[in-house]
Amino acid sequence: MIELPVRSLLVVVSAPSGGGKTTLCERLLAEFHQMVYSVSCTTRQPRDGEIDGTDYYFISEEEFERRVQAGEFVEHARVHGHRYGTLRRFIERGFASGRDVLMDIDVQGAAQIRGRLASLPPHDPLRRGFVDVFIAPPSIDVLRKRLHLRGKDADAVIERRVQQAEKELEQWRAYQYLIVNDRLDASYDALRAIIVAEHHRLLRDAD
Repeated sequence: MIELPVRSLLVVVSAPSGGGKTTLCERLLAEFHQMVYSVSCTTRQPRDGEIDGTDYYFISEEEFERRVQAGEFVEHARVHGHRYGTLRRFIERGFASGRDVLMDIDVQGAAQIRGRLASLPPHDPLRRGFVDVFIAPPSIDVLRKRLHLRGKDADAVIERRVQQAEKELEQWRAYQYLIVNDRLDASYDALRAIIVAEHHRLLRDAD
């Protein structure tokens, strides 16, 4: 009897603000119970209702920098004056328990991870498990409309988000997979199919 090889996945999903990646990721986590959401470290203070170790690992600026110097992050960045980063140790713990790890991250963070993993040996579990997916809106006009319909931001903020989205959309070719999120159910079916297919893919030595 042939048994499927065991391979945990590091699934990185990126999209412009309003692209729909949060909803798609929530649906993945609800269906794939062996998948866990990556918990990042941050130097900002917890907001009301946030729990340390569940929403983020809240650490000091000094502790964050120490971990940067020790090479513990697979990616890190400063956003709005605060630092955020993903610990390699968190991903390794997930892999050790036979789980997939899902990361919802911007294009800069995805590029950092891609570069970091490319320097690892070919048979490193993180490198072999890496899968990245870009979620794109059908058009910039559709994205702008979605941001207005959310009703969360002023017009000026929405235009800044749209301008940022235009820059992020230029990076879609760097990803292994592209999903144009025109209809949510169809987009989820595509994302789900990627996860299922990756668990059945036979990796060659050159991968």
